[in-house]
Amino acid sequence: MTFIQSIVLGIVQGLTEFLPVSSSAHLVFLPRFFAWGEHDIAFDIMLHFGTLFAVVFYFRKKLWQLILAFFNYKSDITPEVKSDKRLAWLIAFSIIPAGLVGFFLGDIIENTFRSSTFMAFNLIFWGIVLFLADRFSKKQKNQKTLGNISWKNNFFIACAQALALIPGTSRSGITMTAGLFSKLDKSSAAEYSFLMSVPIIFLAGADSLFKLIKNGLGDLNIAILLTGFLFSMISGFLAISLFLKIIRKWDFTPFVVYRILIGLLILFLL
Repeated sequence: MTFIQSIVLGIVQGLTEFLPVSSSAHLVFLPRFFAWGEHDIAFDIMLHFGTLFAVVFYFRKKLWQLILAFFNYKSDITPEVKSDKRLAWLIAFSIIPAGLVGFFLGDIIENTFRSSTFMAFNLIFWGIVLFLADRFSKKQKNQKTLGNISWKNNFFIACAQALALIPGTSRSGITMTAGLFSKLDKSSAAEYSFLMSVPIIFLAGADSLFKLIKNGLGDLNIAILLTGFLFSMISGFLAISLFLKIIRKWDFTPFVVYRILIGLLILFLL
């Protein structure tokens, strides 16, 4: 792998991890399109941790509040701390469906659903579902915010997140879709998707790291790995910031159109 490839894939990972367009599809499509070959697991780990650093740094204040509230066992806590404590527990429980699916079916999914054709159709299908969720959301008069997500809503969004293990789905896309169908407003659906990503990205990176250590570290190019990490972190931070600004003014239609176009491009070229 060259430094140019590392930079390109780092930027792509950072942008597509948080935009509702599927990072897995892009990271499979681009190397195949340019005949770069498959990148190794060590590089994949660094990209994951780059995006993890990005979301943690962007939401550092909110995450710190949630951590403090999570471990606050006082009986006389304020309503604000109580609300943060509840949200922290919701995020903690949201890990379970994806964790179970990944543990029991991860290898099957990885070996069965990696074809370009399947990913292309998945991009298009879930793009259309996102479009329908966006239209559904616009018709809702009494929308929910982060403070009043129910346990039922959380379970629905968490189960949707488990489907994101299938390439071409998009973790952020499907959790935002589920959030919109749960009557969350656009900004809350996006923010909750990002907050939910912290433990799941960490677990995915830790699982990959465990496999790397188990199978041997091999010949690691530290400079290439750090380059991918740096660019995925920077582009991830920018993606979150720009997306939250965009979504407050417009809807999800541009991302739906992009998903369909990329899906068609993959079908015709690969």
